Amino acid sequence: MNEAGQAGVVIYDGDCSFCRGQISRIQAKDTHDRFSYLPRQTPGITDEYPALAEGDFNTGMRLIMPDGVIHVGADAVYQIARRLPGWRRMAWLYRVPVLHTLARIGYAIVAKNRQRLGRTCDDGACDITTPSKTSRPS
Repeated sequence: MNEAGQAGVVIYDGDCSFCRGQISRIQAKDTHDRFSYLPRQTPGITDEYPALAEGDFNTGMRLIMPDGVIHVGADAVYQIARRLPGWRRMAWLYRVPVLHTLARIGYAIVAKNRQRLGRTCDDGACDITTPSKTSRPS
């Protein structure tokens, strides 16, 4: 595929460091620029993709296909993985009913806790608060 984003547009939470990290991993595998990537906080994004205004974005990333179909969460991950080198061979596992269900449950847990998972020492999560010393009576 020659044109960037020809396989779809990935919409993710740009305020979430965990999400940005995962998108970086996907982009590293997307060596042929099959997808375009936009944070959901992009101004005017709901004008371009009105369906994004519907539903709860906390359920996961969105993959908007060229035909307008929107895949959410684990379904989006599967659709992305089956189009990327190195992940294609594993993507078929998502089609196994039990694994499909487990993937959706796992994704839901990660999505719900993504802010905690994305904490790094750079964002202050590792700061240690020490109680102020109080003088003891002698």
